Amino acid sequence: MWRGSSKQNQISKLVQTETLIIGLDNDGVAACEALRREGVGVTALDEGNSEALRQKADYLRTLGVRVQLGATAPPAEEFRRAVLSRSVPLESKIVRALRQNGVPIVTELEFGLEETRCLTIAVTGANGKSTTASLIERILGHNSRRTLVCGDQARPVCSIVEQTRNLDFLVLHAEPFQLQRAEFFRASVAVLLNVLPMHAAEYSAFEQSVRACAQVFRHQQFYDWAIIQSEALVRLREFGLALQSKTITFSASDSSADLFLDRGLLTSRLPNWSGPLLDLDHCLLRGPHNAENLMAALAVGHALRLPLGGMVDALKTFHAGPHRCELVAEINGVQYVNDSKACNVNAMEHALLAARPGPNGEPNVWLIAGGKDERQEFHGSGPLLSKRVKGVFLIGEASETIRSAWSLFTPCMQATSLLEAVAEAARSATSGDVILFSPACSGLDQFRNYQHRGQSFCEAVKSIGRGDATRSPYIHGRSAAAWG
Repeated sequence: MWRGSSKQNQISKLVQTETLIIGLDNDGVAACEALRREGVGVTALDEGNSEALRQKADYLRTLGVRVQLGATAPPAEEFRRAVLSRSVPLESKIVRALRQNGVPIVTELEFGLEETRCLTIAVTGANGKSTTASLIERILGHNSRRTLVCGDQARPVCSIVEQTRNLDFLVLHAEPFQLQRAEFFRASVAVLLNVLPMHAAEYSAFEQSVRACAQVFRHQQFYDWAIIQSEALVRLREFGLALQSKTITFSASDSSADLFLDRGLLTSRLPNWSGPLLDLDHCLLRGPHNAENLMAALAVGHALRLPLGGMVDALKTFHAGPHRCELVAEINGVQYVNDSKACNVNAMEHALLAARPGPNGEPNVWLIAGGKDERQEFHGSGPLLSKRVKGVFLIGEASETIRSAWSLFTPCMQATSLLEAVAEAARSATSGDVILFSPACSGLDQFRNYQHRGQSFCEAVKSIGRGDATRSPYIHGRSAAAWG
């Protein structure tokens, strides 16, 4: 069981005289800016010393921040506290040294939330966080509630503290590893979409992953709301993690959940809110995973007493945005779909299930996958691949690992680049096929982030549309030995 938080342990306020910021990613820069607006003395350090970091350092010095790059240890002087950016490992030498010196350490997420002036709705889980947070923002906006999504790297919590004075709700996109570091965080409404054995490099065991996600509920009170996938709730109970708040469950595969998927209908069995809520066929979003994202948003709206009609109208026209099963083009009857946001195997499986089916249920997907090798388990996807995929083009450092896991289920070919993979897939595809870029890995071995990776795919597709790559029979033109 969790211990409750104590008033005596609350994070100190901004009256302190000197604060150390560790890590100059977007979170760290936003924390520096927030502190300097309050007139607090700030020292910032980062272990790196790249040109991008030097540019950030020059900017922060204009604000009066003392900056140290290439740091291997904290400065010798004493600090009242330290604020930790998301990019800094908990076990870094600098963090360990601060702990040994008794310096209080708080994450940027908690530091920012301590100064916000509105209620918080938090969304976490392995997959679907961005889409669900945006869905919640949309239904709140359509019902005249002032809201804003934050928490991702593009919009750190510290960057919007002043704006929260004019908001009704702050929708927080919370990564599990951020919650794992949090000590006092509490959300009025907390959403857990799913728990999966992901980020193997960061979590040594599935239990740690579950416990990290479950931190979103840790300090909730009996009057707060927990919106949780029913399968995830089972996992929490297996590890003895009980919920104190009011609970609504949802699931696309568990018909005993409070909200469930019934032949394409999002259906409720909640008292005074029972029956069909929304027809998935009337929405732009597709696939069981998006059905769960929609159910989670509906459950949040119900907890906040929003009218169903206003929510449904907003959800029907919602589009997930770039890099999330995004239809980039259809050329000669072949769909090109950018799902660059799929950074783990489960997300890739969701994309396969959401892709348009082939005639008579035959495989019609050419999958492009691969990226940084993060020791994921790939074998479990085999049966789905054999049903949906004609062939796989693999890129990045994980390509050999994936090929050895998938080659028993579908032809696998290693490509030297994303551009080559797209060109060869285009040569292989026929009308009615789908070329799906769903990497199942992060792309940090080749790309800056998933956005850069997705943009690179879109540029490659544009070259196909311009006729830069001509179509030729790829599979039949290669020897069987070329395929795994």
